[in-house]
Amino acid sequence: MAAYNRGMRGLVILSHGQESGPDATKVTTLALVAERLGWSSERPDYRGIQSPLARRDLLLSRMRSASGQVVLVGSSMGAYVSGLASLEHPVAGLFLLAPPISLGEEWPRFDLASVPCAIVHGWRDELIPADDVVAFSKTRSLALHLVDDEHRLARHVDACAAWFRQFLDAIR
Repeated sequence: MAAYNRGMRGLVILSHGQESGPDATKVTTLALVAERLGWSSERPDYRGIQSPLARRDLLLSRMRSASGQVVLVGSSMGAYVSGLASLEHPVAGLFLLAPPISLGEEWPRFDLASVPCAIVHGWRDELIPADDVVAFSKTRSLALHLVDDEHRLARHVDACAAWFRQFLDAIR
């Protein structure tokens, strides 16, 4: 986990999925992209924290301690908590992978702040129907990259990195 340094473009906080960790392939790859572009990055460790709201609270604590602009990246459950956190603390943008649009009646409905946002989702996602993500993205006119892949987007890590590079380049 890189420490935030003054003089950099800002801080990218990358949140891993429910069954993953801070060293997962996607968040590690995207952290390297951010750092090469002059951003600092952090990857909170949510392992052992089952509640999405507790994960959101951990993310918010990291966001509040940052100076400068913050970009949130989230994969699956990490996308869900990133969206919720963006409603409570200013962010410069959101880059979301396989976001769960609904976790059920017991959790808040997925939503996000009105900031630049790009989503990557697999057509064959076995956990989160692509149609739900398309409908969500359409109502908000969000950038959406749909790929022939499953929930983990394992075959599209390089494509995600390229889209993330473009996304960060557009944030000033």
